[in-house]
Amino acid sequence: MSTPDFNLLITLDVLLTEGSVAGAAKRLRLSPSAMSRALARLRETTGDPLLVRAGRGLVPTPRALELRERVSQLVQDTEAVLRPAVQPDLKHLVRTFTLRTSEGFVENFGAALIARVAREAPGVRLRFMHKPDKDSAALRDGTVDLETGVVGKAASPELRTQGLFRDRFIGVVRSGHGLSEGPITPERYAAGGHISVSRRGLDKGPIDQALEPLGLQRQIITVVAGFSTALALARTSDLIASVPERHTVNLRNDMHSFVLPVTVPAFTVAMLWHPRLEADPVHRWLRGCLRETCGE
Repeated sequence: MSTPDFNLLITLDVLLTEGSVAGAAKRLRLSPSAMSRALARLRETTGDPLLVRAGRGLVPTPRALELRERVSQLVQDTEAVLRPAVQPDLKHLVRTFTLRTSEGFVENFGAALIARVAREAPGVRLRFMHKPDKDSAALRDGTVDLETGVVGKAASPELRTQGLFRDRFIGVVRSGHGLSEGPITPERYAAGGHISVSRRGLDKGPIDQALEPLGLQRQIITVVAGFSTALALARTSDLIASVPERHTVNLRNDMHSFVLPVTVPAFTVAMLWHPRLEADPVHRWLRGCLRETCGE
């Protein structure tokens, strides 16, 4: 069975509305003969005359009367599908977005983002999920709507990304710790007991690589999975935590922070989403909220 020509729906809609070949031809900017040929095709496709002669005009058949409202609605629905998406009324929008973020991100930016969203779209709810790895399957299958993190080499090339802010690692100790006074040299820094942060349980990273040329090595006392855990331990012990500066602003209250005495490359924290949500006006609005919240 051949695929029907869906363009005939528009022609049929205009013919049934005008009730005239000449009127339909003028509205569609076709010649009367071209419109007559289109009517002939419609008659052949539907198996019905559709419009029949009555005096000097044409009248619709019962089949045409039956189709008129259905065809008109189909054409309107098709036009709506093909039009660019319109920004909905955020005040009356009801929707839930799932965001997957690294530990510490919600603690630092979550409250401001939730407040911003609540002001503009009180019916929108944010669901935050912990980010245990860099697997992008959740973005592809729609389980997650938006993700934040450092874009690594393993990130799927199909994903859309946009930077949120630049960050760098700093050292953090409890108030009154020995490193809270005097200059921080590589030797003093390396000599202390350290907390390593690694989701995969690794005890080596960029900081250790920066210390190696100086002949220095950190003494890793413990390994934890997240920055907030590292800071909680450092707050109540003599251990040193090395964490991202902007990522942990609200987690370091009443603690002493210092610039690392070695050069460690800065990095960009970005948001990631799947291309199918690129043009979604509400998702675009949410991305704007996140971008502005992180930029404040």
